[in-house]
Amino acid sequence: MYGIESVTPTVCRLFNVPPPRGVNSTPVAEVLKAAERTMGGRPVEKALLYAPDAIGEWLYQAHRDEFNPVLAVAPIQVQMRSVSPSYTPVCYGSMFTGLKPEGHGIRKYEKPVLGCPTLFDSLAEAGRRVAIVAVKGSSIDLIFRERPIGYYTEEYDPDVELRALELMGDDEYDLILAYHQEYDDVMHRTTPTSPEALEAFRRHLATFSRLSEAFNGDWAMYRRVIAFLPDHGTHVDPGTGRGGHGTDSPEDMEVRHFWGLKTC
Repeated sequence: MYGIESVTPTVCRLFNVPPPRGVNSTPVAEVLKAAERTMGGRPVEKALLYAPDAIGEWLYQAHRDEFNPVLAVAPIQVQMRSVSPSYTPVCYGSMFTGLKPEGHGIRKYEKPVLGCPTLFDSLAEAGRRVAIVAVKGSSIDLIFRERPIGYYTEEYDPDVELRALELMGDDEYDLILAYHQEYDDVMHRTTPTSPEALEAFRRHLATFSRLSEAFNGDWAMYRRVIAFLPDHGTHVDPGTGRGGHGTDSPEDMEVRHFWGLKTC
C-alpha cells in the first residue's frame, strides 16, 4: 500500500519536473502507467487536485455506489495509508512535500509554514503556475505559504468551489488545489455517520462532480489530470462520543485516492 506522501512524486512525474529535494517516496505506478497509455509519454499540462478532509476508506466502503460520479471522471483507484499522527496538517504536509512527518517537521496538530521544499516549489521552479484555494485558517491555507504561487483564501467550502471554477475558466494556472472541510467539521461536532455529517460528505461528492465538469470543459484542450485526495479517515472517540481522528487505527489511517487522466 502506498503512503499519501506518494502524491507529490506522482504529480511531479506527470508534469515531468524534478521532485522536491530529499524526496524518495515511490510514485503511484498505476497512475504513471495510465498516463503512459493515455498520453504516450508526454507530460500533463493541467492538474486539478481536490482535497476533501477526512474521507476515509471505511466511508467509501459504506457508500460505494455514491462514488460512481467520482469514478466516472477519476477511475484509477489507489488504496493509500495516511501518516501518524493522522491530523490534517501532518497529513497534507506529507502529501504535498513527499516526506514523512519527521522529514517535513509537522508532528502534531499545528499549522506552521513549512520550511522544506514542497510540490508547489518544484512546479513553480519549473515555470508552472500554481494556485491553492482553501478555507480561511485551514491547514492548507496556512502551511504552504511563502511560495511564488497564487493563494485564494475563502470563507467556506462553497466559496472555495466558486473560486476554483472561476480560476479554471480564467485559465491562468497549471495546477489548482482546492480544499474542503465541511465533513470534518460536522463529524467533529456529531459523529462520522450522523445525518448532518453524511449530508456534508455528499456535498463534497457533488462539488467534485461540478469541478470535474469544468475540468473537462474549460481545460478540454489540454493533457490533464484530476484527483480526489483525502488526507485521513475518522472514528468515534469513546471519550466524547463524537467524531475524531489522529490515531493509528485503520479507520483513521486508510484512505482511497481517485485519479483520472484525459488528453485534448
